[in-house]
Amino acid sequence: MDGKLKISVGAIVLLAASTLSAAANEKVTFGTNWLAQAEHGGYYQAAADGTYAACGLDVTIMQGGPQVSGRPLLLAGKIDFYMGGNMLQAFDAVQQDIPLRVVAASFQKEPQVIMSHPGQGLDKWEDLKDADQYIIGDEGAQSYFQWMITEFGFDPAKRVPYTFNPAPFIANPKSIQQGYVTSEPFAVAKEGGFQPNLFLLADYGFDTYATTIETMQATIDKRPEVVQCFVDGSAKGWYNYLYGDNAAANAAIKKDNPDISDEQIAFSIEQMKKFGIVDSGDTEKLGIGAMTDARIESFYDKMVKAKVVPAGVDIKKSYTLAFVNKGVGIDLKK
Repeated sequence: MDGKLKISVGAIVLLAASTLSAAANEKVTFGTNWLAQAEHGGYYQAAADGTYAACGLDVTIMQGGPQVSGRPLLLAGKIDFYMGGNMLQAFDAVQQDIPLRVVAASFQKEPQVIMSHPGQGLDKWEDLKDADQYIIGDEGAQSYFQWMITEFGFDPAKRVPYTFNPAPFIANPKSIQQGYVTSEPFAVAKEGGFQPNLFLLADYGFDTYATTIETMQATIDKRPEVVQCFVDGSAKGWYNYLYGDNAAANAAIKKDNPDISDEQIAFSIEQMKKFGIVDSGDTEKLGIGAMTDARIESFYDKMVKAKVVPAGVDIKKSYTLAFVNKGVGIDLKK
């Protein structure tokens, strides 16, 4: 009888442990703001290699795209986290009295660049305003281009819309064009047969954080351990993606977005490393995802000066530092 009792108690203990583990495996959904790509690699890595699961989360990544509006899903409570573009969206949420918070900044630098043709007198940042045409999309025209006008004297009359087709830029050697450092230069090299000059706006003072992790204040209040797990897991995911074996993450990216090529993924990873998009500056001591009050205030002041956002916004309501700056994952860097 004693032996049977011991077996029964053991079975009960094992069952209880199994039940607790399953209960801790909380389901959360993270929405990205575009189709799966290497720029989302850290999240796919953490999902693929069990990093999120290790701290109790069952994470589903819901990829964005031209027909997907992720932020309304976050506001409606349909998803738990959303991948923001930069801090301007968070500032706008404060103006609209929406209790949305940025809890981490996966990119220390926004990947936005201005490209020019080499050997055309447009080889330095200060030369670019002399181009005969600025090919910049409507969203950029309302944000960083206003800063370029205010800070550096670019001529708004020279701006023409960017239609996400590099052909006009390739055809006009005296033009400059917007792009992401991880994307458009690859397309120009393939289609135009030359390597464009690249000027990363972040390196000239456009100091917003980018590829942010957003969530609602209610999630922070009710499930802070879930937020911390997701932020920490994402940081570790980015370290492992950039410096470790990222094969499983890339396979998941290609499963979600079959049109992306291995060549494009490899190019994007190389560019993220080369330009310090994810890991540079404050991350060296504070870890990937780092944010500081001073940096956010600096960017806000520039946007006020450029009349992109109004003065008087309580920007402290747009983010929290409670979940970052703890050096999580730095030991994974190889």
